[in-house]
Amino acid sequence: MAKIAFILLCHKDPGAVVAQARRLTATGDHVAIHFDRNGADEAYDEIVAALDDNDNVVFAPKRVRCGWGEWSLVEATLGALRAAVSAFPKASHFYLISGDCMPIKSARWMHDYLDEHDGDFIESFDFFTSDWIKTGFREERLVYRHLFNERRHKRLFYGAFEMQRRLGLKRQIPDDLQMMIGSQWWCLRRPTVENVLRFIDRRRDVVRFFRTTWIPDESFFQTLVRHLVPEQEILNRTPTFLVFSDYGMPVTFYNDHYDLLLSQDYLFARKISAEALQLKERLGQLFADDEAEITLSGEGRRLYSFLTGQGRIGQRFAPRFWERDATIGRERVLMIVTCKKWHVARRLLDKVSFHSNIPALEYIFDEEGPNLPDLGGIEDSLGKRARHRRALMRMLFDYYETDQMIVCLDPANLDLVKDFYQDRSTTKLLEIECTMSDAYLIGHARRVGLAGETTPEETLERLLPTIRNDVILESDRLRDERFPEYYKMRERADTEENAAALAGFLPLKPEITREIAETPYLFAD
Repeated sequence: MAKIAFILLCHKDPGAVVAQARRLTATGDHVAIHFDRNGADEAYDEIVAALDDNDNVVFAPKRVRCGWGEWSLVEATLGALRAAVSAFPKASHFYLISGDCMPIKSARWMHDYLDEHDGDFIESFDFFTSDWIKTGFREERLVYRHLFNERRHKRLFYGAFEMQRRLGLKRQIPDDLQMMIGSQWWCLRRPTVENVLRFIDRRRDVVRFFRTTWIPDESFFQTLVRHLVPEQEILNRTPTFLVFSDYGMPVTFYNDHYDLLLSQDYLFARKISAEALQLKERLGQLFADDEAEITLSGEGRRLYSFLTGQGRIGQRFAPRFWERDATIGRERVLMIVTCKKWHVARRLLDKVSFHSNIPALEYIFDEEGPNLPDLGGIEDSLGKRARHRRALMRMLFDYYETDQMIVCLDPANLDLVKDFYQDRSTTKLLEIECTMSDAYLIGHARRVGLAGETTPEETLERLLPTIRNDVILESDRLRDERFPEYYKMRERADTEENAAALAGFLPLKPEITREIAETPYLFAD
């Protein structure tokens, strides 16, 4: 069975550090602690005294002053790692955690998981070609020497960078290494750790290079593990669940996140609030419970993005229209059907196609699936279709040799609707309003990844009002635009009202639009 040596990096709250170490060693694992030299000596002495009788705890022989973005974080990790390798010869895995981390699975579940997944858990993406770095420095992290702390000495940091840039003082990246990047938090097997330590003892040039690299804790181990371990033995993911806000800051978890954390396919979570005492207590009890039943759903990051996005829609950036001079065509009529229940809109299009020869396209801006004719590659992906929306529609009108066309859009695509209305063509909009049962909204949440099949009922109950309000908001935003030629069908309206809406929207005879409105299964789920 796997035996873990936890590499615990911490800098405050000695009571929590002691509790963490005792919790992790109570189930037979080990802990190697590095306490930041910036932390109070009294706090460090308190931790040492409290854990002095615990043979499963060791301390890094040297306390390093750690600074964000500096080599010092890697140096501290290596110090604790070497201590753990030496003190715990039976440890099979070495798992890097912080004082803000907590286990979100039982110890037995964790050990079984590592036994079943024979590999190194570490994010390791290509430094230059991946999109792991979203903004800011990329190549500059490596090719220039960073001698000052960016947060404490901004003027010196950016001044030194600018001087090197102007003087052309770029340095060479070690030519035998493929530079990689990923999360700081990893769990490595013993042979991998021993290989890494031997490598850096032999290759002091690599250590010198990373000493002046910016944020090396995101690239040092990620690069060396990829260099030393076969690709098929690397599980390219972090074992620790963490979520970042839009501002690049880690999201903090509180007492009411217990169910959410348990259902994620990770072993630890970061960051747990210092005030979340109830959450820490429950997670501690879970870790010691060998009989605990755990069901995974894994929707955490997507759910966070959805919930934090509400209320910010359209507020941060102005709409971007990629082809201001492109036009669908002055003589053409684009009819847009928008409905949250996609199957209802598809049924309507089927009925319209049965009674007319108007080309009808389904959700071509919302899903990859719809088969489109070859238009030279512009139709290949959702991203291309959205960027070149008017050009795409113009080419589809040409392809079908028509001046009338119907397309379905999800109500969330307000920017696309607004852009089409600004074109020289004639645009009509038909909104189909459906009743939304709790069962349907839960199914919708699962289809879009906000929930999984095993998401706890308590989580779904809290999520439902937000999803329902989101659907209502999308409809309200459409109405608030006061689009001309805007029509509305409603599931709860009578046949006459819906037939009248269809008659205004479609160029069909009244008896045909009435027949479509009378379709008995149109709104069925």
